[in-house]
Amino acid sequence: MEFDPHNLPKEYRFKRRLNRANFINYSLPGFYNLTICTKDKMHWFGHVVNGKMVLSPWGNIAHEQLLWLEKQFQHIRLDGFVVMPNHVHVIVEIRRDVVGNGRDRSLQKPIPELMGAFKTTSSKIIHQRGLPGFRWQKSYYDRLLRTDDELEHARWYIRTNPERWYRDRNNDK
Repeated sequence: MEFDPHNLPKEYRFKRRLNRANFINYSLPGFYNLTICTKDKMHWFGHVVNGKMVLSPWGNIAHEQLLWLEKQFQHIRLDGFVVMPNHVHVIVEIRRDVVGNGRDRSLQKPIPELMGAFKTTSSKIIHQRGLPGFRWQKSYYDRLLRTDDELEHARWYIRTNPERWYRDRNNDK
């Protein structure tokens, strides 16, 4: 079946910047599959050994900043993630069950602002800890997961990504 953005529920349609899908409101509850790459696909975050990711100090910072993101913004939950040598895969759930008053809700950022916070804070810490040349690639890949099957596939993809690294086109081998 071909994807038709006009078949999305009306509340998911929202005018966005050109680098994001202009038919999705990235602040609404749901599961979002995101991939954030390092600039020039540089292998800053570690390496894969026997199908397992071994994080470098910079990879540990990326890992910790993902956890920080979930603590900082209580309207999200990280459903799963993996830090790879030159990119990060993460499934972010924007939850429906957030409580609070209007002031609390101002902290409820949409996906682009959450990714901005992650990239900014992780870059700053990486620079401060001795890697001033580190950069993220501009933007990131995103996909709103619309079905349980898509969610399960994304979970599988993240869980098995290190095992499949030897086949990745960005792996220098």
